[in-house]
Amino acid sequence: MAIWSPVYECMPRPELAQLQLERLQAAVNRGYKNVAFYHRLFQTTGLAPEDIQAREDLQSIPFTTKTDLRDAYPYGMFGVPLREVVRLHASTGTTGKPTVCGYTHTDLRNWSELVARMLAGGGVTKDDVVQIFFNYGLFTGAFGVHYGAEQIGASVIPASSGATRRQVVLMQDFRTTVLVGNPSYALHLAEVMEEMGVGPASLALRTGIFGGEPWSERMRSEIESRLHLTAFDNYGISEVIGPGVAFECEHKQGLHLNEDHFLAEIVDPETGAPREPGETGELVLTTLTKEALPLLRYRTRDLTSISYEPCPCGRTTARLARIMNRCDDMIIVRGVNIFPSQVEAVLAEVEGVQPQYQIILEREGALDQMEVLVEVSPQAMVDTAAALLSLQREITTRLHAALGLTPKVRLVEARTLERGERSNRVVDRRTI
Repeated sequence: MAIWSPVYECMPRPELAQLQLERLQAAVNRGYKNVAFYHRLFQTTGLAPEDIQAREDLQSIPFTTKTDLRDAYPYGMFGVPLREVVRLHASTGTTGKPTVCGYTHTDLRNWSELVARMLAGGGVTKDDVVQIFFNYGLFTGAFGVHYGAEQIGASVIPASSGATRRQVVLMQDFRTTVLVGNPSYALHLAEVMEEMGVGPASLALRTGIFGGEPWSERMRSEIESRLHLTAFDNYGISEVIGPGVAFECEHKQGLHLNEDHFLAEIVDPETGAPREPGETGELVLTTLTKEALPLLRYRTRDLTSISYEPCPCGRTTARLARIMNRCDDMIIVRGVNIFPSQVEAVLAEVEGVQPQYQIILEREGALDQMEVLVEVSPQAMVDTAAALLSLQREITTRLHAALGLTPKVRLVEARTLERGERSNRVVDRRTI
């Protein structure tokens, strides 16, 4: 597959390191001079921009967190006057004030370039018809992909989210070749297609670029088999830029990080100490070129590892391991630390269940109770009551072995649990 920007994506690592350092020093100066938060931070810690003489010196700067962005709502973290900000995006604000993301003209050009690299990594060309089912609005996903696809020269269908049957009709009538959105909704599309009697062979689909939520290899395999396309992962975070931070190439051996625009660290989530390449930790990102919202050492709360080994595709950029967990996704039940992805990994090994589940946490008296709702395939649901009871016991036993506690398992019919961008894997009803 073609590499969109070989000058930067295939740059020799010594040259890339020098470019990163030069851009890092410029970013530090920009933050110190233009962002009151960073100016105060440097003065409080006794640092000066000229103290950053090497990449390792970055560790002397305290982390930036989402709380810092919320406290500066709406424009307190901007590095340029509002008259130079030509685009505003924001998070949903469901857990507090939203984080506001601004973009200058230069930021938007860079964003389009980075998303073009991501799409090219998945084989997208100017001959493709790209249907985007991310929600168009304050969320960064849809617009980021939209302009990146136009940068490549592809035809774009801004379908937005929802209206699933209409999505299928668009795929049929407009001969969509590329789907872009979150993977759980892609599976929902496949389910609705089956209800409508639309077979994937009758469509022109060949590629899917999915992200916005953790998804497993099992989910990838199911999407590929049910939609007859090749599915690629990507990583983005709204506060940093949106989609276009890292992406898979055809070898699917990790996500190529656009290191000419982002400097990555992997740290211990508890202590903040650096982790070695290959070790799992929290991803911390520093923006090297962002003008409107420059961020230094931003804690993403995403858990991953980083590799600097060469990739067969020819890109020299570092690769992130697939991001399956977040520091803040961890739940504690009766003193046991649990990640939802552990439940998904167990279910992936059980025949007869769907890759859809929900964890419900409640408190009875002083004890936490964990219930796992598991969708059962239509074929298994017609089995005898004894067979379903056996399946329920098998899942319970496997979860106990993996988690160290015994949850209640409830089997539900296929397509019972919520799909889409707002689907919630964990419902915590516990009260203190």
